[in-house]
This record gives sequence, C-alpha cells and structure tokens, in this order.
Amino acid sequence: MTAASDTAAQAAIGAAARELHLPTVRDQAARLAEIAARDHSGYLAYLAEVLAAELDDRSARRRARRIAEARFPRLKRLADFNTEAVPAITPALLANLATGAYLDKGEPVVLLGDSGNQVACRLHAVLCELVPGGVRKEITASHAARLLQAAGPSGAVETARWQLASDFLEDLRRLDEQMKQTKKKLAAAVKASGTTLTEVFGVGPVVAAIVLGEAGDVARFRDRDRFAACNGTAPIEVSSGRRTVHRLSRRGNRRVNHAIHMAAITQIRYAHSEGRAYYDKKLAEGKTSKEALRALKRRISDALFRRLRADARRTASASAQVTGPGGQAGNVTDASAAGSHPGCRLFGEATPGPEPTLRPAPAAQPEKHSSRASRKRPGTT
Repeated sequence: MTAASDTAAQAAIGAAARELHLPTVRDQAARLAEIAARDHSGYLAYLAEVLAAELDDRSARRRARRIAEARFPRLKRLADFNTEAVPAITPALLANLATGAYLDKGEPVVLLGDSGNQVACRLHAVLCELVPGGVRKEITASHAARLLQAAGPSGAVETARWQLASDFLEDLRRLDEQMKQTKKKLAAAVKASGTTLTEVFGVGPVVAAIVLGEAGDVARFRDRDRFAACNGTAPIEVSSGRRTVHRLSRRGNRRVNHAIHMAAITQIRYAHSEGRAYYDKKLAEGKTSKEALRALKRRISDALFRRLRADARRTASASAQVTGPGGQAGNVTDASAAGSHPGCRLFGEATPGPEPTLRPAPAAQPEKHSSRASRKRPGTT
C-alpha cells in the first residue's frame, strides 16, 4: 500500500468516524494499524481492537460526564498542592503526609485551610490538652475565651499551647465577624430581589440565595417535576417486574439539594410547623425516617417552585406596565392619549380623523314625484 493510499484511507476513516461520532477511532486508527501490522494481526483482530478502544474511551467519557453533572466536591490530592502559594508548607512535610505514617500512629492531622470549622477544630484540639478532662464537642468563641482565662499555664509547653490557642481564638473571632457581615449583605441582597422564597417556613436568606443563584431563570423548568429532578429531590425508579421500587437520587444540583435539606430539618425541629405534621404523617404511614425526610424535601421543592413561578410572573407584569405596549418606556398615568376620554379633552383634534371608508360617496338621485297626474305623456300639450 503506497503512502498516498495510506493518507487517503486515514482521511476516509477520519471522515467516517466524525460522521458516526467515534472520536477514539479517528485518533487511534493509525496507531492501532501500526500495531496490527507489527503483530501480523488479521482484519478481524484489528477491527476488534479499534472497537474495544472506542468502548473503553466512551465509558470513561460517560463516567466523567456523570461526575460533572452530579457536581460532587472536587477531590484534593497532596501532589496537586501548590507549595509556592503557602511557603510554610514544605515539600518534605507533604512527603511525610503522603507516607501515611500518622495513620499507623493514630496521630491527628490538622486540615489545611482557613474555614471556620477547621479553625474551631484546631482550637478544640489544643484546649483538650490544656483543660483537664477535655472539652465538649461543640465550642464557641465565647466559651473558648472563658476556658483560656480559667486555664493557667504552668510550664513552657503549656504556655506555648496557651499562646497557640489564643491565636486560634483570634482567627475564630475574625471569621465569625466576617460570616456575620456576609450574612447581613446576603440578607439585604435577597430582600432587594423581592423574592417570596423566605415566606416558606425554614427558608432563610442563605437558603433563598442558594436557590435563586443556582436555579436562575425558572422558565427553563417545564414543571415542578423537572425542577425536582434538577435539585435531586425526585426519586429514581428501579422497578423490576411487578415490583415498583424508588431509590434515592444522587444526581442533580447538590448545593440546592443541601439547601432544601436544611429547610426540611428546620421544619422537623419545630412541632407546630406544617412540615413536621407532614413528616409525622409519613411516619404513621409506615415510612422510615429517611423516606419521610425525602418526601418532605420533595414537598419543599414543589413549594419553592411555585414561589419562583409566582415571582417571575409578578416581575414580568411589572416590567410590562412600565415599558408600555410598544416595548418603550412611556407615561402610564390616566392622562395618556391611549386612556383619555373624548369628553374630557380640553382641545379639539389636531388633525381630522380618517374616513371610515375609502369608497366614493354615491351620486345624488333625481327627485321622484309620487303623483301620476303630474306626469306628461309624449305628444300631449
């Protein structure tokens, strides 16, 4: 086979693979052909290798697409850590963590980061070494300050621990203040949007902001079922034969799902809420606690969808009243030309109105006499 024929064959394979949506065949055909020629493989073996490569690549692409659609948290690896951004973390320390020796020794590891939970965990670990008997699991900045005041360091080691706990306490207070200011700004932004999501019991500014930001234009959801499928509150049917089974959906937007979960937990905590009554009703029907919680989350999802639809219609009607029928901003008062009454005009028409018809006026007919005596016969005098 000549070089020209090889080039033509590769071009034909590329065109066919592009038409049939086979990217792996288009990219790997030449390489697999060289391997088949070197191994003296037949046409069937070469075809089997090409199809196997396409199937493997397609499975990998499908897996990556499903993971991207599920929006799972991104995995973090020590090999991807940027030591230049954090000079205090040396490559030797990362290599030591990669060995996993601290797991065999049972030593705790402080997570790298600057979130409120991580700082609280660091402070809790140091306070457990300072306070005899340890500290309870949940800790706040005020509680930690009282513990530090009561704890008197006696040696150099305890003094270093006390100073380290003081630094963690300052970081925790700073993060708490930032979180408080962020919540205030978030509440102001949600209030300015004019949404009614916060009228749903258990939905505060944070939950409403997450739903508004992730849902976007509610018109892209055809009905409440599509919205529930998007946020992962719609169950997936896995029926077989005559048995109908639904399982928990791991798909959808997990941030909106978490926001709906927080609203559901809030409703369950308050016995007077309608959500708690619905939850107890599902338990009385024989549902488990998790199944009842899922049903409540779907109910909250439907309520949020109705609110989003109502807000969108209200916003559209308000904008239509402001812009006017022609899409341009105009006067909407009662004195406008479109809404004024002819009897209330102060002046006459500036120009005469158009004729009701374009046909010419009929010609005048001669007057007819009803008396026969007045008619004259021809030739009479």
